[in-house]
Amino acid sequence: QLQLVESGGGLVQAGGSLRLACAASGSTLMIRTIAWYRLAPEKEREWVAMISRSGNPFYSDSVKGRFTISRDKAKNTVYLEMNDLKPEDTAVYYCNEDRKGSPFGPWGQGTQVTVSS
Repeated sequence: QLQLVESGGGLVQAGGSLRLACAASGSTLMIRTIAWYRLAPEKEREWVAMISRSGNPFYSDSVKGRFTISRDKAKNTVYLEMNDLKPEDTAVYYCNEDRKGSPFGPWGQGTQVTVSS
């Protein structure tokens, strides 16, 4: 059974960068569509980016041009490179498998990203 663990969050100033990791165990990520989501205080969970089984990336308008999603087959890990971070990017970031446009599977603990102005 696929298990995902997020890491890499932290506190950064506006304009800074972070790289999040979504490490998988139990199954390979390469046959799955994996997405990043985020949950900010008093907001609904937001889809941020995803990488399809074929390796094609997709982004929400709010992060397009600033975030890059990628995957490493050898490490069985999906990454989210975040550049030019803004205070509104502050949230807990989660990864999950995407099936037919919806998250599938249990949510992990996520990783906190805090961007100071």
